[in-house]
Amino acid sequence: MQYADKLKKIFHNALWLGLTIIVFACLIKLSFWQYNRGFEKEQRAIRITQLNQQSPLTLEEIVKLSKDEQFTGKESINDFPVTITGQFNGNYVFLLDNQVENNSLGYRVLQVVQTPTNSVLINLGWVQGSIDRSILPDVTPLQGQHDFRGHVRIVEQGIMLAAQDFTQPNWPLRVQQIELDKFSALIYPSIDKPLLPFVIYVDQEENLGYKKNWHPMVMPAEKHFGYSFQWAALATAWLILMICLRIKTKNSVHISSKNSPGALQNM
Repeated sequence: MQYADKLKKIFHNALWLGLTIIVFACLIKLSFWQYNRGFEKEQRAIRITQLNQQSPLTLEEIVKLSKDEQFTGKESINDFPVTITGQFNGNYVFLLDNQVENNSLGYRVLQVVQTPTNSVLINLGWVQGSIDRSILPDVTPLQGQHDFRGHVRIVEQGIMLAAQDFTQPNWPLRVQQIELDKFSALIYPSIDKPLLPFVIYVDQEENLGYKKNWHPMVMPAEKHFGYSFQWAALATAWLILMICLRIKTKNSVHISSKNSPGALQNM
């Protein structure tokens, strides 16, 4: 019996220690992840400020930069200001779904602009959607040549429960996510140049397009740092809680053993 009790005690101790370490490590990992995200956002905010103080580049210069050896990272051309002179193609309008503005659900309107050497997707802004999902917003496609300014945005792919089916597209086309390779295939051969691997967001000062409610960073660095502190605080609270429970359990066991019949007989 004593051997079985000893094994049981060792098992309980190992279980307590393992659970404490695993949960504590996970909380600390989340804290560091949020801190690193905050640091990245902080550095990006500094970079955006510096870039906005520079003269905007042309689209051709942006493309050249993206191909240079010193600009091989994913974030290399992100947030660069750009000037574009190009022809809007009104045949293809993409409506990016599930875009919220002041608690109202709507769409971002995207069109293709062609230059003599490139084709690029342009984010023209937000329009409100209908409660009836079968009704798409009434959008008038832009036509002809326009000069405007914008910023480069690298497309960040989100999680999708199912692949988008574009086998029978109806225009304007409602999409759940920007997939530039699939979009290029849809508009070919009318537009024979593949879309560049980024999107241009029209500047808020431009009269072109719709409501421009975007921000380069949805969550600022301060929020990430706040979440980092919260996770660290939870990790500390968890550790203190488990130590207190352990001490309390040990004290209870010790008192129980002292009050057991065998202990009373020995007295």
